[in-house]
Amino acid sequence: MQRTVKSAFLFTLLAGAALLGPTPAAHAASHDGIWAVSIVTEKGGCDRGYRYQFRVANGHVSYDGNSGVNLEGTVAPDGATQVSIKFGNQGASGTGHLSAQSGAGVWHGIGSSGSCAGYWEATLLQHEAAK
Repeated sequence: MQRTVKSAFLFTLLAGAALLGPTPAAHAASHDGIWAVSIVTEKGGCDRGYRYQFRVANGHVSYDGNSGVNLEGTVAPDGATQVSIKFGNQGASGTGHLSAQSGAGVWHGIGSSGSCAGYWEATLLQHEAAK
């Protein structure tokens, strides 16, 4: 159970991973789709790594996993990303960049074992047309 909570927390913190202010659908469409993100902890007591899927649609990131997770973020037209996540009293933020097929960035936050930080890498699994 604790690993599931930590996993949901770190996924969302990076989910990917992607996001900075609302963007018009026409500009954000190049990032729309299903993405896989790998999250790696470099500092702190959080689990070493995680892998999750998330969706980008019209510049907004969503996660269909644990409903107790509050994920907010966007992808700018140029791919700049910023995301924040909250799960109970734990929280994190991530920044980076998505291109048409991949992305990368960094994250930091507070988990059940204290401060943690690391990097994330994302890969586009399936491109979706803007709706």
